[in-house]
Amino acid sequence: MGAKSLQHTEQTSSYTKEYTAKQYMKFWLPSLIGVLLFLVPISVNDKVTIGLGVLADGLQSAIADYIPLFMTTVLCASAAGSLLVKGTSPSFIQKNAFLKGLFDVSPLWLVLRCLGAAFAVMTLTEMGPGVVSSEFTGGVVLYDLIPVLMVWFLFACLFMPLLLQFGLMDFIGSLVRKIMHPLFKLPGRSSVDALASWMGSGTVGVLLTTQQYESGYYTKREASVVATNFSIASIAFSLVIATFLDINHMFIQFYFTVIITGIVAAVICPRIPPLSWKKDTYYEPIGKQIDEVVPEGVSSFKWGVQKAVEKASEVKSYRSVAWGGVKNVIDIWFALIPLVMALGTIALIIAEFTPIFTYLSYPFVPFLQLLGIPEAEAAAPAMIVGFADMFLPAVIGSGIESELTRFVIGVMSLTQLIYMSEIGILLLKSKIPLSFVQLFVIFLQRTIITLPVAAAMAHLFFF
Repeated sequence: MGAKSLQHTEQTSSYTKEYTAKQYMKFWLPSLIGVLLFLVPISVNDKVTIGLGVLADGLQSAIADYIPLFMTTVLCASAAGSLLVKGTSPSFIQKNAFLKGLFDVSPLWLVLRCLGAAFAVMTLTEMGPGVVSSEFTGGVVLYDLIPVLMVWFLFACLFMPLLLQFGLMDFIGSLVRKIMHPLFKLPGRSSVDALASWMGSGTVGVLLTTQQYESGYYTKREASVVATNFSIASIAFSLVIATFLDINHMFIQFYFTVIITGIVAAVICPRIPPLSWKKDTYYEPIGKQIDEVVPEGVSSFKWGVQKAVEKASEVKSYRSVAWGGVKNVIDIWFALIPLVMALGTIALIIAEFTPIFTYLSYPFVPFLQLLGIPEAEAAAPAMIVGFADMFLPAVIGSGIESELTRFVIGVMSLTQLIYMSEIGILLLKSKIPLSFVQLFVIFLQRTIITLPVAAAMAHLFFF
């Protein structure tokens, strides 16, 4: 017995290592700052947000009048740079890997960048077709959506290394893997993505997921599942939706319903196609970089700390980390936001000026009637129009008399998750293997799965 105990002790000690106080500090200090910025809720002016949100809102308020012009200039520079590279292929760009990746794009992305720049100029100058520059289409994207994305992505990209590169994800992953893996078939670190979305912004969650996948910490299936099921809307935005629909007096019941319906969808969707068909293989250029399995005889906490310190020790230069964040900001502004302007405007034009979403919503009328939702015909378009933009269901639902129906519409707008004006475009641009058709199928799946749950809980609260 003593020999076995000695052998067990030696085996355990072979897995664990001792580190200096400086090495531990290199993990704890940046990670603590990251947690305070991304994951700790704070109340400012009766609004629940996070430290990152305070920075973003503060900057947006300070420069609000200049953002549309500034971003229009960025979009034009993105289009002009891409056209220049395609037309003349300057040597200084071809020799610079970052600039080449930024401007040497496929023909489709080139067209979308040019469209985004053109739409931004038309909206800013109020010239061109009214369907583009309307306050309900291009105006929503340029004046409402892009300013938020610009400042959020600025601070998210600059500070996200605090979550990713100094061991926090490795530490959390080891602690909660026993919960996340059996319930959602995901690594423990995916809980950080969900928390970042919940406290801050769904786009921050998707950005985290994208970077984790491209760094070899999620498989194709895991990244697809996390991006489409855990990029939940923030508490702050949920309150905005509830207030707009005039149900903010029931916010606790409302957000509780959002959480329950979201969990139900997150359990079911990964187990059915197309997500269940995704391969459990890692991003090929990088390969597998993750190991959350805790050795026998070692506590999850101790193993998590060790993996975190090892990860933090890989950071050799804080300057390179900062420069990496700056490059991410430039990439988002020059590559993603032009797509948001182009595809977001097109989606809103379809939603506002064509009956396509109304036609697509017809099958939901009998479904809503079966679930006992009042004013089913008026509510049906709200079930499908959220694919264009998350806020559109609330716009449609605001005119509905039934409070129960408005309640259900608000819940659905927050639990469908995938909308092309923002999340969808970010996913299509990423390396995560999700196509437009797959995103639409997942959107429909989430709608069909969560609608009965939302309706049942609404009937319970309004009984």
